[in-house]
Amino acid sequence: MTEIHRRTLLKLIGFAATGTLLPKSLDLLMEQARAESLDTLYQLPMQGNARILHTTDIHAQLLPVFYREPNVNLGVGPAKGMLPHLVGKALLEKTGFAEDSIEAYAFTNLDFEANARMYGRMGGFANLKTLIDSLRMQAGGIENTLTLDGGDLWQGSATALWTRGTDMVDASNLLGVDIMTGHWEFTYHQAELLANVKRFNGEFLGQNVRVKEDSLFGDEYFAMVEEFDGLGLYDEDAGLAFKPYTMRNIAGRKIAVIGQAFPRTANANPQGFIPDWSFGIREDELIELLEQIKEEETPDATIMLSHNGMDVDIKLAGRVSGIDAIFGGHTHDGIPVPVEVETPEGGICMVTNAGTNGKFVGVMDFDIGEGEVKGMQYHLVPVFENLLKPDPEMNTFLTELRASIYDESVIESRSESFYFNPQRVGKTYQDILEEKLAIADRALYRRGNFMGTWDQLICDAMKHEYKAEVTLSPGFRWGTSVLSGEWITMEDVMTQTAMTYGETYIQEMTGEALLTILESVADNLFDPDPYFQSGGDMVRVGGLDYTIDPAKPLLERISAVTLDSGETLDPAKTYRVAGWAVVGPHPDGRLIWDVVRDYLLSQRNQQNVIEISKMNHPTLVGVADNPGVADYEGKIV
Repeated sequence: MTEIHRRTLLKLIGFAATGTLLPKSLDLLMEQARAESLDTLYQLPMQGNARILHTTDIHAQLLPVFYREPNVNLGVGPAKGMLPHLVGKALLEKTGFAEDSIEAYAFTNLDFEANARMYGRMGGFANLKTLIDSLRMQAGGIENTLTLDGGDLWQGSATALWTRGTDMVDASNLLGVDIMTGHWEFTYHQAELLANVKRFNGEFLGQNVRVKEDSLFGDEYFAMVEEFDGLGLYDEDAGLAFKPYTMRNIAGRKIAVIGQAFPRTANANPQGFIPDWSFGIREDELIELLEQIKEEETPDATIMLSHNGMDVDIKLAGRVSGIDAIFGGHTHDGIPVPVEVETPEGGICMVTNAGTNGKFVGVMDFDIGEGEVKGMQYHLVPVFENLLKPDPEMNTFLTELRASIYDESVIESRSESFYFNPQRVGKTYQDILEEKLAIADRALYRRGNFMGTWDQLICDAMKHEYKAEVTLSPGFRWGTSVLSGEWITMEDVMTQTAMTYGETYIQEMTGEALLTILESVADNLFDPDPYFQSGGDMVRVGGLDYTIDPAKPLLERISAVTLDSGETLDPAKTYRVAGWAVVGPHPDGRLIWDVVRDYLLSQRNQQNVIEISKMNHPTLVGVADNPGVADYEGKIV
């Protein structure tokens, strides 16, 4: 985009954001802004002969959203100061974007609220379809493109939970997704996942998902596979549950696409949903598969669609030869420039990640010759609601979906006592989700290595529900943002909590057990070896403050643990602890979204504002010079 076009475009958006224009004038102005954006911001002429379009970690967000990027994304060990562990100004310096640019809003947390009010929401499937269709057209037609989704597509909203992910399958079919892999897709029951794979028009790949040996010798698993026309057992001899790779022909060139599901699914999510499958990085098997593809398929290019997390992908790319580019997911990193990794045989693998919530579309243009990739050009394109005219067909689908009626067939949780909420029966999804609960006293966000304001509200709600001393909430990276002074709706609550194991609990727990939890999660996040990282953020703890040194080894990171009362945590003492999203045997407490809803309604003040009285931000040690932290609300020592 030329500078004059950029200034004009930003001026148009700014005028529209003021809300002072007459409706007709505003409509005309926005049409002008959209037309200019398609001519400038979204003009990416093909630079090669094959275009790969990539989305990931949409987390079932069908509508445009606000999503604040992290202010803390620490890199430890060799990852310190390296992508994706740059935030705020450090990220802008690396990518060359100005602090007052529209890209600064898209890729960082800087001036989030002011920029959000000016530039508006991002993502939304109707806008995604408009943009992706345009990018296909610029590539010379859909036949010159592949559209990939990296997983975490079917989970993260109320409608996805209530439809068991079928709404997202149908939406991705309309979008034209060719190939996908998974992670949270596996938090539906195996049969539900296979039903969705069957419903999906594209291919579901997972070279690292195996059928357990015991299941291969049981009739029950084979009966399920037969019900779904063989899905769930791609290769009995190899124990492969899903197709490991696929071959596609674009512009007369053969492209191999390998699928890599989240390798730690069975540890990070309930094994009970997927009793017959095992996961792993399976580096050795991947090397063997690449040799097989090279010999049997003679591809001109080989790419991987991954849900490993970006740090894992970077390490893997440096240990495995034969992959030209990795289109990654899981860690929600919106990185506008790829990381170039040298492979063991001296080649280059481009590692990318396309953010989350439908905020971005990754665009990789390949110049592919016979048996080789001669060049690659990459752009991570932000999806601005105000600059894209929504696709009519997708809009119709969304309208009809939200007009659906909530009834007894809806399954909200894995606990039989909570299959459906009678208070919602007979209402439309739209009516349920538009319920206004309270006004936010500050911007609500989740993403960041440590406590977010949304997480604090969730912890406070459980503390109120159970009269708990300490509350625990997972460090999920999904969940949208709400601006200060805006109404929190039931839909907002569901974007933080909608999952198939949302039961809450209250139990007695020793101080020693609490310390063990903090140390264990910190090690999952800050182990210097990416292969031992889980990819989430630090567990959120309400009613309790602590100090953490991320660079320390296991069992030495956490210190100075005190309760809100000022009492030092006693390892031998027992405390009332509430929490939710248990990976093991599930509790039978009320569903977390109902707990949060009731808390907001009952604790808002006379002006309908819900106030956060205290933030339990941990104190950080040894990170003052780390470019993965900026504008931290807690203490840094």
